[in-house]
Amino acid sequence: MKLIMLGAPGAGKGTLGAVLSDTLNIPTISTGNILRAAVRNGTPVGLQAKSYMEAGKLVPDEVIIGIIAERLEESDCQSGYILDGVPRTIAQAVALEKAGILFDHVISLEISDKEIEERMEGRRFCAGCGATYHIHNVPPKQEGVCDKCGGVLELREDDKPETVKHRLEIYHIETEPLKEFYAERGVLTPVATTGTLEENTRAILDAIKV
Repeated sequence: MKLIMLGAPGAGKGTLGAVLSDTLNIPTISTGNILRAAVRNGTPVGLQAKSYMEAGKLVPDEVIIGIIAERLEESDCQSGYILDGVPRTIAQAVALEKAGILFDHVISLEISDKEIEERMEGRRFCAGCGATYHIHNVPPKQEGVCDKCGGVLELREDDKPETVKHRLEIYHIETEPLKEFYAERGVLTPVATTGTLEENTRAILDAIKV
Protein backbone atom coordinates (compact mmCIF):
# COMPACT_ATOMS: atom_id res chain seq x y z
CA MET A 1 0.00 0.00 0.00
CA LYS A 2 1.69 3.17 -1.24
CA LEU A 3 0.00 6.34 -0.04
CA ILE A 4 0.34 10.12 -0.07
CA MET A 5 -1.42 12.34 2.45
CA LEU A 6 -2.58 15.58 0.80
CA GLY A 7 -4.17 18.42 2.71
CA ALA A 8 -3.85 21.97 3.89
CA PRO A 9 -1.64 22.84 6.88
CA GLY A 10 -3.57 21.81 9.98
CA ALA A 11 -5.75 19.26 8.15
CA GLY A 12 -4.28 16.42 10.25
CA LYS A 13 -1.77 14.82 7.86
CA GLY A 14 0.85 14.15 10.54
CA THR A 15 -1.56 12.80 13.17
CA LEU A 16 -3.54 10.60 10.78
CA GLY A 17 -0.38 9.48 9.00
CA ALA A 18 1.06 8.19 12.29
CA VAL A 19 -2.12 6.25 13.10
CA LEU A 20 -2.30 4.76 9.59
CA SER A 21 1.39 3.82 9.78
CA ASP A 22 0.72 1.77 12.93
CA THR A 23 -2.53 0.30 11.59
CA LEU A 24 -1.13 -0.73 8.18
CA ASN A 25 2.35 -1.56 9.54
CA ILE A 26 4.11 0.58 6.93
CA PRO A 27 6.51 3.48 7.57
CA THR A 28 5.67 7.16 7.23
CA ILE A 29 8.40 8.76 5.15
CA SER A 30 8.83 12.39 6.19
CA THR A 31 10.73 14.37 3.57
CA GLY A 32 12.29 16.65 6.16
CA ASN A 33 13.53 13.71 8.26
CA ILE A 34 15.05 11.77 5.36
CA LEU A 35 16.69 14.91 3.97
CA ARG A 36 18.42 15.50 7.32
CA ALA A 37 19.36 11.80 7.58
CA ALA A 38 20.84 11.73 4.06
CA VAL A 39 22.94 14.81 4.85
CA ARG A 40 24.05 13.33 8.17
CA ASN A 41 24.92 9.96 6.61
CA GLY A 42 26.83 11.57 3.74
CA THR A 43 25.05 9.68 0.94
CA PRO A 44 25.86 10.94 -2.59
CA VAL A 45 22.51 12.73 -2.89
CA GLY A 46 22.78 13.88 0.73
CA LEU A 47 26.10 15.57 -0.05
CA GLN A 48 24.44 17.32 -3.00
CA ALA A 49 21.67 18.57 -0.72
CA LYS A 50 24.20 19.70 1.88
CA SER A 51 26.00 21.92 -0.65
CA TYR A 52 22.75 23.78 -1.39
CA MET A 53 21.76 24.05 2.29
CA GLU A 54 25.17 25.41 3.31
CA ALA A 55 24.89 28.02 0.56
CA GLY A 56 21.49 29.04 1.95
CA LYS A 57 19.67 27.86 -1.17
CA LEU A 58 16.55 25.73 -1.58
CA VAL A 59 17.33 22.08 -2.34
CA PRO A 60 16.22 21.47 -5.99
CA ASP A 61 13.36 19.07 -6.71
CA GLU A 62 15.64 16.56 -8.49
CA VAL A 63 17.81 16.24 -5.36
CA ILE A 64 14.75 15.84 -3.11
CA ILE A 65 13.35 13.15 -5.43
CA GLY A 66 16.75 11.40 -5.43
CA ILE A 67 16.75 11.27 -1.64
CA ILE A 68 13.19 9.91 -1.58
CA ALA A 69 14.10 7.24 -4.16
CA GLU A 70 17.08 6.18 -1.99
CA ARG A 71 14.85 5.91 1.09
CA LEU A 72 12.12 3.93 -0.68
CA GLU A 73 14.64 1.27 -1.69
CA GLU A 74 15.20 0.31 1.96
CA SER A 75 13.73 -2.96 3.23
CA ASP A 76 11.04 -1.47 5.49
CA CYS A 77 9.34 0.11 2.44
CA GLN A 78 8.91 -3.14 0.51
CA SER A 79 5.33 -3.62 1.76
CA GLY A 80 4.42 0.03 1.22
CA TYR A 81 4.79 3.45 2.79
CA ILE A 82 3.08 6.77 3.47
CA LEU A 83 4.82 9.76 1.89
CA ASP A 84 4.58 12.97 3.92
CA GLY A 85 5.76 16.38 2.70
CA VAL A 86 6.16 15.63 -1.02
CA PRO A 87 4.85 16.32 -3.56
CA ARG A 88 3.97 19.93 -2.81
CA THR A 89 3.77 21.02 -6.45
CA ILE A 90 2.81 19.62 -9.86
CA ALA A 91 6.50 19.74 -10.85
CA GLN A 92 7.41 17.45 -7.92
CA ALA A 93 4.55 15.06 -8.77
CA VAL A 94 5.78 14.81 -12.37
CA ALA A 95 9.35 14.23 -11.14
CA LEU A 96 8.16 11.39 -8.88
CA GLU A 97 6.41 9.73 -11.82
CA LYS A 98 9.52 10.06 -13.99
CA ALA A 99 11.48 8.35 -11.21
CA GLY A 100 8.98 5.47 -11.30
CA ILE A 101 7.47 6.34 -7.89
CA LEU A 102 3.73 5.68 -8.19
CA PHE A 103 0.91 5.47 -5.63
CA ASP A 104 -2.11 3.28 -4.89
CA HIS A 105 -4.04 6.06 -3.17
CA VAL A 106 -3.62 9.80 -2.73
CA ILE A 107 -5.70 10.66 0.33
CA SER A 108 -7.01 14.23 0.18
CA LEU A 109 -8.03 15.41 3.66
CA GLU A 110 -11.01 17.73 3.14
CA ILE A 111 -11.66 20.50 5.68
CA SER A 112 -12.63 24.15 5.30
CA ASP A 113 -10.18 27.01 5.82
CA LYS A 114 -12.42 28.34 8.61
CA GLU A 115 -12.23 25.06 10.54
CA ILE A 116 -8.43 24.91 10.06
CA GLU A 117 -8.04 28.47 11.34
CA GLU A 118 -10.13 27.65 14.43
CA ARG A 119 -8.25 24.37 14.98
CA MET A 120 -4.78 25.92 14.73
CA GLU A 121 -5.65 29.03 16.73
CA GLY A 122 -6.51 26.73 19.65
CA ARG A 123 -3.24 24.77 19.60
CA ARG A 124 -0.72 25.35 22.39
CA PHE A 125 2.71 23.85 23.07
CA CYS A 126 4.89 23.74 26.14
CA ALA A 127 8.09 25.74 25.80
CA GLY A 128 9.64 23.45 28.45
CA CYS A 129 8.95 19.86 27.37
CA GLY A 130 7.26 20.25 23.96
CA ALA A 131 3.92 18.70 25.01
CA THR A 132 0.97 19.84 22.88
CA TYR A 133 -2.57 20.80 23.85
CA HIS A 134 -5.70 22.32 22.37
CA ILE A 135 -7.73 24.82 24.38
CA HIS A 136 -11.00 23.12 23.31
CA ASN A 137 -10.18 19.51 22.38
CA VAL A 138 -7.27 18.64 24.71
CA PRO A 139 -7.10 21.43 27.31
CA PRO A 140 -4.55 21.47 30.14
CA LYS A 141 -5.86 21.08 33.69
CA GLN A 142 -4.80 24.64 34.44
CA GLU A 143 -5.12 27.26 31.72
CA GLY A 144 -1.75 28.21 30.24
CA VAL A 145 0.21 25.65 32.29
CA CYS A 146 1.63 22.30 31.09
CA ASP A 147 0.25 19.26 32.95
CA LYS A 148 3.55 17.40 32.58
CA CYS A 149 6.22 19.88 33.62
CA GLY A 150 4.44 23.05 34.75
CA GLY A 151 5.93 25.00 31.82
CA VAL A 152 4.26 27.94 30.10
CA LEU A 153 1.99 27.06 27.16
CA GLU A 154 2.50 29.16 24.03
CA LEU A 155 0.95 29.70 20.61
CA ARG A 156 3.44 28.67 17.92
CA GLU A 157 4.42 31.29 15.36
CA ASP A 158 3.10 28.93 12.64
CA ASP A 159 -0.30 28.79 14.37
CA LYS A 160 -0.88 32.56 14.62
CA PRO A 161 -3.89 33.67 12.53
CA GLU A 162 -1.93 35.82 10.05
CA THR A 163 0.63 33.00 9.50
CA VAL A 164 -2.11 30.38 9.05
CA LYS A 165 -3.88 32.53 6.44
CA HIS A 166 -0.61 32.96 4.52
CA ARG A 167 0.16 29.20 4.64
CA LEU A 168 -3.37 28.42 3.39
CA GLU A 169 -2.95 30.86 0.49
CA ILE A 170 0.27 29.09 -0.55
CA TYR A 171 -1.43 25.69 -0.23
CA HIS A 172 -4.32 26.73 -2.50
CA ILE A 173 -1.94 28.11 -5.14
CA GLU A 174 0.85 25.50 -5.13
CA THR A 175 -0.45 22.24 -3.67
CA GLU A 176 -4.22 22.05 -4.16
CA PRO A 177 -3.85 21.62 -7.97
CA LEU A 178 -2.39 18.17 -7.16
CA LYS A 179 -5.93 16.99 -6.41
CA GLU A 180 -6.88 17.33 -10.08
CA PHE A 181 -3.52 15.86 -11.15
CA TYR A 182 -4.11 12.66 -9.16
CA ALA A 183 -7.86 12.55 -9.89
CA GLU A 184 -6.96 12.31 -13.60
CA ARG A 185 -4.81 9.28 -12.73
CA GLY A 186 -7.66 7.62 -10.85
CA VAL A 187 -5.90 7.43 -7.47
CA LEU A 188 -7.39 10.43 -5.58
CA THR A 189 -9.38 9.50 -2.48
CA PRO A 190 -11.09 12.52 -0.84
CA VAL A 191 -11.93 12.05 2.85
CA ALA A 192 -13.73 14.58 5.05
CA THR A 193 -11.81 15.06 8.31
CA THR A 194 -14.29 16.88 10.53
CA GLY A 195 -14.92 14.00 12.93
CA THR A 196 -12.89 12.55 15.81
CA LEU A 197 -9.47 10.99 15.20
CA GLU A 198 -11.06 7.52 15.36
CA GLU A 199 -13.83 8.50 12.91
CA ASN A 200 -11.39 10.11 10.49
CA THR A 201 -9.08 7.08 10.61
CA ARG A 202 -11.99 4.72 9.96
CA ALA A 203 -13.17 6.88 7.03
CA ILE A 204 -9.70 6.65 5.43
CA LEU A 205 -9.46 2.89 5.97
CA ASP A 206 -12.93 2.41 4.46
CA ALA A 207 -12.02 4.62 1.51
CA ILE A 208 -8.91 2.57 0.71
CA LYS A 209 -10.83 -0.66 1.43
CA VAL A 210 -8.81 -1.90 4.39
